[in-house]
Amino acid sequence: MAEKNILAYFKSPEEAQHAARKLQSLRVADMSIDRFSADPGGELNNPMNPLTGNIASLTTLTLNADISGPGAGILGAADPSASGMSSAGEDGTEGRDILLTVVLDEGVFPQAMRLIEESGGMI
Repeated sequence: MAEKNILAYFKSPEEAQHAARKLQSLRVADMSIDRFSADPGGELNNPMNPLTGNIASLTTLTLNADISGPGAGILGAADPSASGMSSAGEDGTEGRDILLTVVLDEGVFPQAMRLIEESGGMI
C-alpha cells in the first residue's frame, strides 16, 4: 500500500510522546520527535553576567542564539521574539516548537490525524 506522512506541531515533548505512543498501534513505518528553532544555538551552557560579558546580540541573551557575526546579530535582534514585543501568534502556532513526523500506511491516515489532534497536535 501507499504511504502518507504527517507533520504535527506540539507545545511540549510530552504531548508529542503521548501522541507517538497512541500512533504505535497503527502501521507506522517511521516516526520522530524533534525540537526546532529559527535561531541557531541550544541549551544555555555558559552562564554570563550581561553587564560585564561580551554579548554578540540581543538574540544571544534572549534566545540563546549562537550568532556568527554582527550582521546576523542585527538581523536576529530585529525579530519580535528577541525583544518579546510582539502579539501572540494569530495562526495558533505560537509556542509550538516540537515537531512530530510520522510516515504511515495510507489506510490508517484519517485515524492517525484524529489521534494527533486529540493529543493536542496541530497539523
